[in-house]
Amino acid sequence: MPPLPAKLAIVGGGPSAFYVASRLLSRMPHADPSSPSLRVHIFDRLWAPHGLVRYGVAPDHPEVKNCTNKFDQTAADPRFRFFGNVHVGTSFASIPHTFPLPLSSLLHSYTHVLFATGCTLPTLHPAIPPSSHCIPALSLVHWYTRHPSNPPAPALDKITHLTLIGNGNVSLDIARMLLTPPSVLKKYDVPEHVLHVLSRSSLQHVSIIARRGPLEAAFTNKELREMMHLPDASMVPLDPSLLTFAEGTSVSRQQRRTLELLHKGSQNRFGSTQKTWSLDFYRSPTALTSCRSSADTAELTLAHTVLDPSTGRAISTDQTSTLATSLVVTSLGFHVDPTAVFFDPSSAHLRAQGGRILSESGVPLRNMYASGWSANGAKGVLATTMMDAYAVADTILSDIVPAGNVTAETTPASEHGSEAVPNTLMPSLAPHPDDPPEEIKQGIMDGLVTRYHDWNVINAEEVRRGALLGKERERMGWEDARNLLSLSQ
Repeated sequence: MPPLPAKLAIVGGGPSAFYVASRLLSRMPHADPSSPSLRVHIFDRLWAPHGLVRYGVAPDHPEVKNCTNKFDQTAADPRFRFFGNVHVGTSFASIPHTFPLPLSSLLHSYTHVLFATGCTLPTLHPAIPPSSHCIPALSLVHWYTRHPSNPPAPALDKITHLTLIGNGNVSLDIARMLLTPPSVLKKYDVPEHVLHVLSRSSLQHVSIIARRGPLEAAFTNKELREMMHLPDASMVPLDPSLLTFAEGTSVSRQQRRTLELLHKGSQNRFGSTQKTWSLDFYRSPTALTSCRSSADTAELTLAHTVLDPSTGRAISTDQTSTLATSLVVTSLGFHVDPTAVFFDPSSAHLRAQGGRILSESGVPLRNMYASGWSANGAKGVLATTMMDAYAVADTILSDIVPAGNVTAETTPASEHGSEAVPNTLMPSLAPHPDDPPEEIKQGIMDGLVTRYHDWNVINAEEVRRGALLGKERERMGWEDARNLLSLSQ
Protein backbone atom coordinates (compact mmCIF):
# COMPACT_ATOMS: atom_id res chain seq x y z
CA MET A 1 0.00 0.00 0.00
CA PRO A 2 1.53 3.37 -1.00
CA PRO A 3 2.10 5.87 1.80
CA LEU A 4 -0.66 8.43 2.29
CA PRO A 5 0.00 12.06 1.29
CA ALA A 6 1.06 14.33 4.15
CA LYS A 7 0.30 18.03 4.37
CA LEU A 8 1.87 19.89 7.29
CA ALA A 9 0.87 23.35 8.51
CA ILE A 10 3.43 25.11 10.68
CA VAL A 11 2.13 28.01 12.75
CA GLY A 12 5.06 30.38 13.24
CA GLY A 13 7.81 31.40 10.85
CA GLY A 14 10.93 31.58 12.99
CA PRO A 15 14.04 29.37 13.11
CA SER A 16 12.29 26.39 14.67
CA ALA A 17 9.65 26.34 11.92
CA PHE A 18 12.23 26.55 9.13
CA TYR A 19 14.50 23.94 10.68
CA VAL A 20 11.57 21.49 10.95
CA ALA A 21 10.56 22.19 7.35
CA SER A 22 14.15 21.79 6.15
CA ARG A 23 14.58 18.48 7.94
CA LEU A 24 11.33 17.00 6.64
CA LEU A 25 11.84 18.07 3.05
CA SER A 26 15.41 16.75 3.00
CA ARG A 27 14.46 13.43 4.62
CA MET A 28 11.65 12.88 2.11
CA PRO A 29 13.33 13.62 -1.24
CA HIS A 30 11.04 15.04 -3.90
CA ALA A 31 12.41 12.66 -6.56
CA ASP A 32 12.13 9.51 -4.44
CA PRO A 33 9.03 7.55 -5.57
CA SER A 34 8.96 5.63 -2.29
CA SER A 35 8.53 8.85 -0.27
CA PRO A 36 4.99 9.96 0.50
CA SER A 37 3.69 13.11 -1.13
CA LEU A 38 4.56 16.00 1.22
CA ARG A 39 3.53 19.64 1.42
CA VAL A 40 4.80 22.06 4.10
CA HIS A 41 3.04 25.40 4.57
CA ILE A 42 4.24 27.98 7.10
CA PHE A 43 1.86 30.59 8.52
CA ASP A 44 3.32 33.55 10.41
CA ARG A 45 1.72 36.58 12.05
CA LEU A 46 4.69 38.64 10.85
CA TRP A 47 4.70 39.68 7.20
CA ALA A 48 8.41 38.88 6.90
CA PRO A 49 9.81 35.40 7.63
CA HIS A 50 12.52 34.23 10.07
CA GLY A 51 11.03 35.41 13.39
CA LEU A 52 13.62 36.19 16.03
CA VAL A 53 16.47 36.05 13.51
CA ARG A 54 15.04 39.18 11.89
CA TYR A 55 13.30 40.77 14.88
CA GLY A 56 15.32 39.60 17.88
CA VAL A 57 18.99 39.34 16.94
CA ALA A 58 20.92 42.54 17.71
CA PRO A 59 21.69 44.48 14.50
CA ASP A 60 25.44 44.47 15.22
CA HIS A 61 25.48 40.64 15.23
CA PRO A 62 25.00 39.99 11.49
CA GLU A 63 26.83 36.65 11.65
CA VAL A 64 23.95 35.15 13.66
CA LYS A 65 21.64 35.77 10.70
CA ASN A 66 23.60 33.53 8.34
CA CYS A 67 21.11 30.73 9.00
CA THR A 68 18.66 32.55 6.71
CA ASN A 69 20.68 31.25 3.76
CA LYS A 70 19.59 27.75 4.71
CA PHE A 71 16.01 28.95 5.16
CA ASP A 72 16.08 30.43 1.64
CA GLN A 73 17.13 27.02 0.30
CA THR A 74 14.22 25.41 2.12
CA ALA A 75 11.79 27.97 0.70
CA ALA A 76 13.00 27.17 -2.83
CA ASP A 77 11.61 23.62 -2.57
CA PRO A 78 8.41 23.48 -4.70
CA ARG A 79 6.65 21.60 -1.88
CA PHE A 80 7.10 24.56 0.50
CA ARG A 81 4.91 27.65 0.84
CA PHE A 82 5.01 30.63 3.21
CA PHE A 83 2.02 32.78 4.18
CA GLY A 84 2.92 35.88 6.17
CA ASN A 85 0.87 38.53 7.99
CA VAL A 86 -1.56 35.80 9.10
CA HIS A 87 -2.90 35.64 12.65
CA VAL A 88 -4.04 32.08 13.38
CA GLY A 89 -6.66 31.62 16.10
CA THR A 90 -9.04 33.81 18.09
CA SER A 91 -6.58 35.33 20.59
CA PHE A 92 -5.97 39.08 20.56
CA ALA A 93 -3.91 40.20 17.55
CA SER A 94 -1.18 42.55 18.81
CA ILE A 95 -0.41 43.56 15.22
CA PRO A 96 -3.49 45.38 13.87
CA HIS A 97 -2.95 44.74 10.16
CA THR A 98 -2.65 40.94 10.37
CA PHE A 99 -5.04 38.80 8.35
CA PRO A 100 -7.25 36.60 10.60
CA LEU A 101 -7.42 32.84 10.05
CA PRO A 102 -9.54 30.64 12.35
CA LEU A 103 -7.68 27.63 13.70
CA SER A 104 -10.57 25.44 12.56
CA SER A 105 -9.93 26.48 8.93
CA LEU A 106 -6.27 25.58 9.27
CA LEU A 107 -7.01 22.19 10.80
CA HIS A 108 -9.59 21.45 8.09
CA SER A 109 -6.92 21.97 5.41
CA TYR A 110 -4.00 19.90 6.78
CA THR A 111 -3.22 16.37 7.93
CA HIS A 112 -0.56 17.47 10.44
CA VAL A 113 -0.14 20.72 12.41
CA LEU A 114 2.95 22.02 14.20
CA PHE A 115 2.95 25.00 16.56
CA ALA A 116 6.27 26.85 16.43
CA THR A 117 4.91 30.16 17.64
CA GLY A 118 7.68 30.95 20.11
CA CYS A 119 7.26 32.96 23.30
CA THR A 120 5.82 36.27 22.18
CA LEU A 121 5.11 37.98 25.51
CA PRO A 122 7.60 39.41 28.02
CA THR A 123 7.71 38.16 31.58
CA LEU A 124 6.97 41.16 33.80
CA HIS A 125 8.25 41.89 37.30
CA PRO A 126 5.43 41.74 39.88
CA ALA A 127 6.87 44.61 41.93
CA ILE A 128 7.34 47.02 39.03
CA PRO A 129 4.57 46.78 36.41
CA PRO A 130 4.79 48.71 33.13
CA SER A 131 4.40 52.47 33.49
CA SER A 132 5.76 55.71 32.09
CA HIS A 133 9.03 54.86 33.86
CA CYS A 134 9.07 51.08 33.23
CA ILE A 135 8.89 49.13 29.97
CA PRO A 136 9.72 45.54 28.97
CA ALA A 137 12.96 44.88 27.08
CA LEU A 138 10.93 43.49 24.19
CA SER A 139 9.62 46.99 23.49
CA LEU A 140 13.16 48.30 22.90
CA VAL A 141 14.22 45.25 20.87
CA HIS A 142 11.14 45.59 18.68
CA TRP A 143 11.83 49.30 18.27
CA TYR A 144 15.38 48.95 17.01
CA THR A 145 14.51 45.99 14.75
CA ARG A 146 11.38 47.68 13.30
CA HIS A 147 9.04 44.92 14.42
CA PRO A 148 5.53 45.05 12.91
CA SER A 149 4.06 45.69 16.39
CA ASN A 150 5.58 49.18 15.97
CA PRO A 151 6.36 50.13 19.60
CA PRO A 152 7.08 53.79 20.34
CA ALA A 153 10.64 55.07 20.39
CA PRO A 154 12.14 55.70 23.84
CA ALA A 155 12.58 59.36 24.76
CA LEU A 156 16.36 59.08 24.78
CA ASP A 157 16.74 62.85 24.56
CA LYS A 158 15.25 63.02 28.07
CA ILE A 159 16.84 59.89 29.56
CA THR A 160 20.16 60.23 31.38
CA HIS A 161 20.09 57.02 33.43
CA LEU A 162 18.62 53.69 32.35
CA THR A 163 18.27 50.61 34.56
CA LEU A 164 18.03 47.08 33.17
CA ILE A 165 16.49 44.43 35.42
CA GLY A 166 18.07 41.11 34.51
CA ASN A 167 21.57 40.31 33.25
CA GLY A 168 21.00 37.99 30.33
CA ASN A 169 22.21 38.55 26.78
CA VAL A 170 19.12 40.60 25.89
CA SER A 171 20.00 43.09 28.62
CA LEU A 172 23.56 43.38 27.36
CA ASP A 173 22.31 43.73 23.77
CA ILE A 174 20.18 46.70 24.80
CA ALA A 175 22.95 48.28 26.87
CA ARG A 176 25.40 47.88 23.99
CA MET A 177 22.97 49.33 21.42
CA LEU A 178 22.28 52.37 23.60
CA LEU A 179 25.91 53.02 24.52
CA THR A 180 27.50 52.45 21.10
CA PRO A 181 27.95 55.61 18.99
CA PRO A 182 25.51 55.81 16.05
CA SER A 183 28.56 56.37 13.82
CA VAL A 184 29.60 52.79 14.63
CA LEU A 185 26.08 51.32 14.32
CA LYS A 186 25.19 52.98 11.03
CA LYS A 187 26.89 50.30 8.89
CA TYR A 188 24.67 47.59 10.42
CA ASP A 189 21.02 46.68 9.99
CA VAL A 190 19.80 49.63 12.09
CA PRO A 191 16.85 51.61 10.64
CA GLU A 192 17.48 55.28 9.92
CA HIS A 193 14.75 56.46 12.29
CA VAL A 194 16.42 54.48 15.09
CA LEU A 195 19.81 56.01 14.33
CA HIS A 196 18.18 59.45 14.46
CA VAL A 197 16.83 58.83 17.97
CA LEU A 198 20.16 57.40 19.12
CA SER A 199 22.01 60.46 17.77
CA ARG A 200 19.94 62.69 20.06
CA SER A 201 20.43 60.52 23.14
CA SER A 202 21.24 62.12 26.50
CA LEU A 203 22.01 58.76 28.12
CA GLN A 204 24.97 58.88 30.49
CA HIS A 205 24.78 55.63 32.47
CA VAL A 206 23.25 52.15 32.25
CA SER A 207 22.81 50.07 35.42
CA ILE A 208 22.38 46.31 34.93
CA ILE A 209 20.71 44.75 37.98
CA ALA A 210 21.29 41.09 38.91
CA ARG A 211 19.70 39.38 41.88
CA ARG A 212 22.57 36.90 42.19
CA GLY A 213 26.35 37.12 41.80
CA PRO A 214 28.97 36.93 39.03
CA LEU A 215 29.21 33.12 39.16
CA GLU A 216 25.48 32.91 38.39
CA ALA A 217 25.51 35.55 35.66
CA ALA A 218 23.14 34.79 32.77
CA PHE A 219 25.12 36.60 30.04
CA THR A 220 27.72 34.87 27.89
CA ASN A 221 31.38 35.87 27.94
CA LYS A 222 31.11 36.93 24.30
CA GLU A 223 28.48 39.52 25.19
CA LEU A 224 30.43 40.63 28.27
CA ARG A 225 33.59 41.05 26.20
CA GLU A 226 31.72 43.26 23.73
CA MET A 227 30.57 45.47 26.61
CA MET A 228 34.15 45.78 27.84
CA HIS A 229 35.23 47.02 24.39
CA LEU A 230 32.60 49.73 23.91
CA PRO A 231 34.46 52.61 22.21
CA ASP A 232 32.88 55.51 24.12
CA ALA A 233 31.90 53.98 27.47
CA SER A 234 33.57 52.50 30.54
CA MET A 235 32.52 50.11 33.29
CA VAL A 236 32.28 51.04 36.95
CA PRO A 237 34.85 48.76 38.67
CA LEU A 238 33.40 46.01 40.84
CA ASP A 239 34.19 45.52 44.50
CA PRO A 240 37.02 42.90 44.42
CA SER A 241 35.22 40.89 47.11
CA LEU A 242 32.51 40.07 44.56
CA LEU A 243 35.06 38.32 42.37
CA THR A 244 36.28 35.84 44.95
CA PHE A 245 34.67 32.56 45.90
CA ALA A 246 34.84 30.29 48.89
CA GLU A 247 37.44 27.53 48.93
CA GLY A 248 35.96 24.30 47.65
CA THR A 249 33.47 26.04 45.34
CA SER A 250 33.15 24.24 42.02
CA VAL A 251 33.86 26.80 39.29
CA SER A 252 33.70 26.01 35.59
CA ARG A 253 36.17 27.25 33.00
CA GLN A 254 33.53 29.63 31.67
CA GLN A 255 32.88 31.04 35.15
CA ARG A 256 36.60 31.57 35.72
CA ARG A 257 36.79 33.45 32.45
CA THR A 258 33.82 35.59 33.49
CA LEU A 259 35.58 36.52 36.73
CA GLU A 260 38.77 37.34 34.82
CA LEU A 261 36.91 39.65 32.44
CA LEU A 262 35.13 41.38 35.30
CA HIS A 263 38.37 41.80 37.23
CA LYS A 264 40.16 43.25 34.22
CA GLY A 265 37.30 45.66 33.52
CA SER A 266 36.65 47.75 30.44
CA GLN A 267 39.32 48.79 27.95
CA ASN A 268 38.44 52.42 28.71
CA ARG A 269 39.46 53.39 32.23
CA PHE A 270 36.51 54.38 34.40
CA GLY A 271 36.38 58.15 34.55
CA SER A 272 37.86 58.63 31.08
CA THR A 273 34.52 58.49 29.23
CA GLN A 274 31.32 60.49 29.41
CA LYS A 275 29.17 57.37 29.26
CA THR A 276 29.42 54.58 31.83
CA TRP A 277 27.76 51.33 32.78
CA SER A 278 27.67 49.07 35.81
CA LEU A 279 26.84 45.53 36.85
CA ASP A 280 25.00 45.70 40.16
CA PHE A 281 24.99 42.20 41.63
CA TYR A 282 22.93 40.94 44.58
CA ARG A 283 20.10 43.42 44.06
CA SER A 284 16.38 42.80 43.51
CA PRO A 285 13.76 45.50 42.77
CA THR A 286 10.88 45.91 45.21
CA ALA A 287 9.27 49.20 44.15
CA LEU A 288 9.39 52.01 41.61
CA THR A 289 7.98 55.41 42.52
CA SER A 290 7.85 58.71 40.69
CA CYS A 291 10.18 61.42 41.90
CA ARG A 292 8.32 64.49 43.12
CA SER A 293 11.14 66.85 42.23
CA SER A 294 11.42 65.72 38.59
CA ALA A 295 8.87 64.23 36.21
CA ASP A 296 11.69 62.65 34.21
CA THR A 297 13.09 60.67 37.15
CA ALA A 298 11.85 57.75 39.23
CA GLU A 299 13.19 56.10 42.36
CA LEU A 300 13.87 52.38 42.22
CA THR A 301 14.01 50.56 45.55
CA LEU A 302 16.35 47.57 45.61
CA ALA A 303 16.51 44.81 48.17
CA HIS A 304 20.02 43.54 48.85
CA THR A 305 20.22 39.78 48.41
CA VAL A 306 22.37 36.81 49.31
CA LEU A 307 22.45 33.29 47.93
CA ASP A 308 20.69 30.53 49.79
CA PRO A 309 23.45 27.88 49.93
CA SER A 310 20.96 25.02 49.88
CA THR A 311 19.03 26.14 46.77
CA GLY A 312 21.31 28.62 45.03
CA ARG A 313 18.41 31.07 44.90
CA ALA A 314 18.62 34.73 45.83
CA ILE A 315 16.94 35.68 49.10
CA SER A 316 16.37 39.22 50.30
CA THR A 317 18.05 40.61 53.38
CA ASP A 318 16.65 43.46 55.49
CA GLN A 319 18.98 45.91 53.76
CA THR A 320 17.75 48.10 50.89
CA SER A 321 18.99 50.98 48.76
CA THR A 322 17.44 53.36 46.23
CA LEU A 323 18.50 54.29 42.73
CA ALA A 324 17.40 57.39 40.85
CA THR A 325 16.75 56.48 37.23
CA SER A 326 15.01 57.86 34.15
CA LEU A 327 13.74 54.53 32.83
CA VAL A 328 13.58 50.92 34.06
CA VAL A 329 13.68 48.15 31.45
CA THR A 330 12.70 44.67 32.64
CA SER A 331 14.46 41.81 30.86
CA LEU A 332 13.24 38.69 32.63
CA GLY A 333 12.47 36.31 29.80
CA PHE A 334 9.42 35.52 27.69
CA HIS A 335 6.38 33.26 27.74
CA VAL A 336 3.63 31.95 25.46
CA ASP A 337 0.42 33.94 25.14
CA PRO A 338 -1.92 32.53 27.85
CA THR A 339 -4.87 32.75 25.44
CA ALA A 340 -3.20 30.33 23.02
CA VAL A 341 -4.88 27.00 22.47
CA PHE A 342 -3.15 24.18 24.42
CA PHE A 343 -1.48 26.70 26.77
CA ASP A 344 -0.19 25.17 30.01
CA PRO A 345 -0.23 27.75 32.84
CA SER A 346 2.06 25.63 35.01
CA SER A 347 4.92 25.87 32.50
CA ALA A 348 3.96 29.11 30.66
CA HIS A 349 4.32 27.32 27.31
CA LEU A 350 2.25 24.90 25.26
CA ARG A 351 1.19 21.57 26.71
CA ALA A 352 3.65 19.31 24.91
CA GLN A 353 6.02 16.43 25.51
CA GLY A 354 8.54 14.94 23.10
CA GLY A 355 7.31 17.28 20.41
CA ARG A 356 3.69 16.15 20.69
CA ILE A 357 0.77 18.32 21.83
CA LEU A 358 -1.00 16.79 24.81
CA SER A 359 -4.64 16.81 25.83
CA GLU A 360 -5.52 18.15 29.29
CA SER A 361 -5.30 14.59 30.58
CA GLY A 362 -1.82 14.14 29.11
CA VAL A 363 -2.71 12.08 26.03
CA PRO A 364 -0.70 12.90 22.86
CA LEU A 365 -3.03 14.25 20.17
CA ARG A 366 -3.06 12.77 16.69
CA ASN A 367 -0.76 14.60 14.27
CA MET A 368 -0.44 17.68 16.52
CA TYR A 369 3.05 18.92 17.46
CA ALA A 370 5.00 21.77 19.06
CA SER A 371 8.65 22.79 18.76
CA GLY A 372 11.07 25.47 19.88
CA TRP A 373 10.26 27.99 22.58
CA SER A 374 6.51 27.36 22.31
CA ALA A 375 7.11 23.77 23.44
CA ASN A 376 10.06 24.17 25.80
CA GLY A 377 10.02 27.75 27.05
CA ALA A 378 12.32 30.63 26.15
CA LYS A 379 15.74 29.09 26.64
CA GLY A 380 18.79 28.01 24.69
CA VAL A 381 20.62 29.42 21.70
CA LEU A 382 19.99 28.97 17.96
CA ALA A 383 21.82 25.63 17.92
CA THR A 384 19.53 24.39 20.72
CA THR A 385 16.51 25.37 18.64
CA MET A 386 17.89 23.56 15.61
CA MET A 387 18.51 20.29 17.46
CA ASP A 388 15.04 20.39 19.04
CA ALA A 389 13.48 21.11 15.64
CA TYR A 390 15.28 18.16 14.06
CA ALA A 391 14.03 15.86 16.82
CA VAL A 392 10.45 17.07 16.37
CA ALA A 393 10.76 16.68 12.59
CA ASP A 394 11.80 13.06 13.11
CA THR A 395 8.78 12.55 15.34
CA ILE A 396 6.51 13.94 12.62
CA LEU A 397 8.31 11.72 10.11
CA SER A 398 7.61 8.67 12.23
CA ASP A 399 3.89 9.42 11.89
CA ILE A 400 4.11 9.92 8.12
CA VAL A 401 6.48 7.20 6.94
CA PRO A 402 5.23 3.60 7.29
CA ALA A 403 7.16 1.38 9.67
CA GLY A 404 9.99 -0.45 7.96
CA ASN A 405 10.58 2.22 5.33
CA VAL A 406 14.34 2.45 5.23
CA THR A 407 14.60 5.60 3.10
CA ALA A 408 14.24 7.84 6.14
CA GLU A 409 15.50 7.79 9.70
CA THR A 410 12.69 8.24 12.20
CA THR A 411 12.04 8.29 15.89
CA PRO A 412 9.39 5.91 17.28
CA ALA A 413 5.85 7.22 17.44
CA SER A 414 4.12 6.99 20.79
CA GLU A 415 0.50 6.00 21.24
CA HIS A 416 -1.79 8.91 20.63
CA GLY A 417 -5.46 9.67 20.53
CA SER A 418 -8.14 12.35 20.63
CA GLU A 419 -9.35 12.03 24.19
CA ALA A 420 -11.65 14.89 25.25
CA VAL A 421 -10.69 17.00 22.24
CA PRO A 422 -13.39 18.38 19.88
CA ASN A 423 -13.15 17.42 16.21
CA THR A 424 -12.65 21.12 15.43
CA LEU A 425 -9.27 20.87 17.18
CA MET A 426 -8.04 17.87 15.19
CA PRO A 427 -6.33 17.91 11.77
CA SER A 428 -8.18 16.63 8.71
CA LEU A 429 -7.70 13.11 7.40
CA ALA A 430 -8.24 14.05 3.76
CA PRO A 431 -7.71 17.73 2.92
CA HIS A 432 -7.02 19.14 -0.53
CA PRO A 433 -3.49 17.90 -1.36
CA ASP A 434 -2.06 21.31 -2.30
CA ASP A 435 -4.28 24.28 -1.54
CA PRO A 436 -4.11 26.51 1.55
CA PRO A 437 -7.38 27.47 3.31
CA GLU A 438 -9.86 29.43 1.19
CA GLU A 439 -9.41 32.49 3.42
CA ILE A 440 -5.70 32.58 2.57
CA LYS A 441 -6.43 32.56 -1.15
CA GLN A 442 -8.65 35.62 -0.64
CA GLY A 443 -6.02 37.29 1.55
CA ILE A 444 -3.44 36.86 -1.21
CA MET A 445 -5.82 38.39 -3.77
CA ASP A 446 -6.44 41.35 -1.44
CA GLY A 447 -2.72 41.94 -0.92
CA LEU A 448 -2.93 41.18 2.80
CA VAL A 449 -1.05 37.86 2.86
CA THR A 450 2.60 37.72 1.84
CA ARG A 451 4.41 34.81 0.23
CA TYR A 452 8.09 33.93 0.13
CA HIS A 453 8.65 35.35 -3.33
CA ASP A 454 7.15 38.60 -1.99
CA TRP A 455 9.76 38.49 0.75
CA ASN A 456 12.48 38.00 -1.86
CA VAL A 457 11.32 41.20 -3.59
CA ILE A 458 11.25 43.12 -0.30
CA ASN A 459 14.59 41.70 0.82
CA ALA A 460 16.27 42.78 -2.41
CA GLU A 461 14.81 46.28 -2.08
CA GLU A 462 15.92 46.59 1.56
CA VAL A 463 19.44 45.60 0.60
CA ARG A 464 19.40 48.05 -2.34
CA ARG A 465 18.27 50.90 -0.10
CA GLY A 466 20.87 49.98 2.47
CA ALA A 467 23.66 49.99 -0.10
CA LEU A 468 22.78 53.59 -1.00
CA LEU A 469 23.30 54.46 2.68
CA GLY A 470 26.46 52.38 3.09
CA LYS A 471 24.83 49.81 5.37
CA GLU A 472 23.66 46.21 5.41
CA ARG A 473 20.03 47.03 4.61
CA GLU A 474 17.34 49.63 5.31
CA ARG A 475 14.30 47.92 6.76
CA MET A 476 10.80 48.51 5.51
CA GLY A 477 7.56 48.74 7.48
CA TRP A 478 4.32 47.02 6.49
CA GLU A 479 2.79 49.88 4.50
CA ASP A 480 6.01 50.52 2.61
CA ALA A 481 6.40 46.82 1.86
CA ARG A 482 2.79 46.50 0.76
CA ASN A 483 3.11 49.46 -1.60
CA LEU A 484 6.27 47.96 -3.09
CA LEU A 485 4.52 44.64 -3.71
CA SER A 486 1.52 46.32 -5.34
CA LEU A 487 3.86 48.12 -7.75
CA SER A 488 5.79 44.92 -8.55
CA GLN A 489 2.71 42.94 -9.57
